[in-house]
Amino acid sequence: MGLSVKPIYEYWANKDISFTVQAGQAVAIIGQNGAGKSTLLKMITGTVRPTQGSITVNGRISAMLELGLGFNPEFTGRQNAYMAGGLMGLSNQELNALMPEIEDFAEIGDFFDQALRVYSSGMQARLAFAVATAVRPDILIVDEILSVGDSYFQHKSFDRIRQFKEQGTSIILVTHGMGDVRSLCDHVVLIDKGQMLKQGAPDEVVDFYNALIAQKENEKLAIEQSRDQQGWLKTRSGSGTAIVKRLTLQDQISGEEVAAAQVGQALQLVCDVEVLGAIPELVLGMMLRDKQGSVIWGSNTWHTGQLQTNLNAGDSLRYVLPFNCNLGPGSYSVTTALTRGESHLDQNFEWSDNLLVFDVINVDKAIFIGSQWLDTTFSVALNRQAD
Repeated sequence: MGLSVKPIYEYWANKDISFTVQAGQAVAIIGQNGAGKSTLLKMITGTVRPTQGSITVNGRISAMLELGLGFNPEFTGRQNAYMAGGLMGLSNQELNALMPEIEDFAEIGDFFDQALRVYSSGMQARLAFAVATAVRPDILIVDEILSVGDSYFQHKSFDRIRQFKEQGTSIILVTHGMGDVRSLCDHVVLIDKGQMLKQGAPDEVVDFYNALIAQKENEKLAIEQSRDQQGWLKTRSGSGTAIVKRLTLQDQISGEEVAAAQVGQALQLVCDVEVLGAIPELVLGMMLRDKQGSVIWGSNTWHTGQLQTNLNAGDSLRYVLPFNCNLGPGSYSVTTALTRGESHLDQNFEWSDNLLVFDVINVDKAIFIGSQWLDTTFSVALNRQAD
């Protein structure tokens, strides 16, 4: 019987990655599972040493790399807080003063004095975050830990991260939540198979990443990016089997094109699509985003039950989407997607980020703030005390 021996080869978890994080800056590191994100963070924190290159860190680091890392399951939450705080360089006297704040922020009640082994993953995340952020660090590193647990604590945690950022803390964030990346980060680094593919502004890198995922799920697709004079990034990807020939924003009543819509105005999006090859199923999706990249609304004809089938080259379609402009003053964009199924990961014919951009102005409504207008007013009842 022969013995088969596999040849030894080198595997680079990270290679040729270079970026800088300034004080008060938030940088996101994104990429698919196995891209090398966690290894990169371990090198930044010093738990793993690079075989080549160098990492320079100025300031105290507070890191949350793995859920419960360094915690003892037999210790109580309070005991683990003292132990973790000591590893962060805090004295017992400092921890005594900070413990009420840690307990209050974690909000795990009586469990704070129970063994960690009875905690849920969400409770462990609450404790880990409360300890790691008990004192504002110079550098805060968060690796997906905030994806565990309830939405209330996620909002609470991100509020604290934003406060730290405003106070000068450098943030390095690893997350699959692209909404968090757009809203919090100033710079994004995209890595794949251990190497850096792209870095730059959040909208540019996130849109490229979304297109890259579709590219990997389908045949080789082209990815094109350009930024217009208003600063909106336009990203287009897809096979081109179906394309949007024209997308316009119109007044519902007159049918005239609108560049600056009024708050409360009745509008409609008119989308003309051309089919360039045989398509068994076609879905049109639309997404409305604000200037910061936050999604205001999105849906597609799969969810509305308006799937088009058995289309041939030369066919054309017109989609009309009526809506009331219940938006706040500002600049907004419309993204379109032509796909085969529920999402662009099935088959991406064409995805166009920020294909249409328009402004919203307030002409005749009471002054308000925010991205949404509510068609309402206050009801006031005065109960005057008799003399």
